[in-house]
Amino acid sequence: MTNQLCHYEGPNGEHCHHEHEIEGLCYWHDRSKKKNEPDLIARLEKRARTGKAMVGFCLQGCCLRGIDLVNHSKKNGYQLIHSDLYHCDLREAHIFHIDFSGSSLMKANLDHASLNCATLKDVNLLGTQLQNTKMDNIDWGHKILQETQADQCLEKSKKLDLFEQSEEIYRNLRRVTESQGLFELSGHFFQREMVMRRYQLPLYDSKRILSKLVDLFCGYGEDPSRVVIFSLLTIFSFAFLYFFFGITDGSTSIGFSLAYSRLENLNNLFNSLYFSVVTFTTLGYGDLAPAGWTRVFAAVEAFIGSFTLALFVVVFVKKMTR
Repeated sequence: MTNQLCHYEGPNGEHCHHEHEIEGLCYWHDRSKKKNEPDLIARLEKRARTGKAMVGFCLQGCCLRGIDLVNHSKKNGYQLIHSDLYHCDLREAHIFHIDFSGSSLMKANLDHASLNCATLKDVNLLGTQLQNTKMDNIDWGHKILQETQADQCLEKSKKLDLFEQSEEIYRNLRRVTESQGLFELSGHFFQREMVMRRYQLPLYDSKRILSKLVDLFCGYGEDPSRVVIFSLLTIFSFAFLYFFFGITDGSTSIGFSLAYSRLENLNNLFNSLYFSVVTFTTLGYGDLAPAGWTRVFAAVEAFIGSFTLALFVVVFVKKMTR
């Protein structure tokens, strides 16, 4: 059997160049041919067992319910990449460890399918039905397809449309993973959903700025570590302010001075750090006190500290109660 180089455009607009057998070229890559033969599933399973990558297959609208595309004999799964599975029926399909990279699963039905350990990099998941789909250890890639396209798009209206599609996809993934108890993954998708919503707002809109601040402080309530990092940065920043502007210990001034030795300045820096900690946590032991401008700094830090500690409790409890 002879081979020839097949040039075609993938379902997501990418151009692929692969070598295929002529026998499969006219059937699997023919977009005009509706594939509804009774033995379609058996033919596709047989093609997969050859071990050759299935690239650019046109399977839109096909009924592949219950298909077995698990590579039982090898560590790596089958490749069904850069293919069009628009509105494909994949209910109850066994597609463990399959590589769908660059394919379109737009409006495909994967209800009760086994999608564990699959690769879904740059896959179009708009409208994909994933109810009761097994989705452990899936490689989603760094970003979904529409988000990547939006980052590269220069046309404003198209860019906003892609961000809106991205928000819809992340929302769907968040709901599905949350219903399956995959809360860590669900939290990630919620963060991305909120980021996509933020990108649809005007650049200097107050809501967008507020949304960005919430993301920075706590990752929309999904990342307690950001609250901790912000708290540490606040404490150290105000400690340096107290060190340079000075605080008092009774009648003694504590702060930086060229007249002090290096050891004395270092000791004053540690005292400033201690004062910053007790001010941030609103403990206020009373052994050290602000003076002059540091009174303003102390008031601001106390306000930030009380707010941040409350925020940390909310975010931490939210994560732990899952």
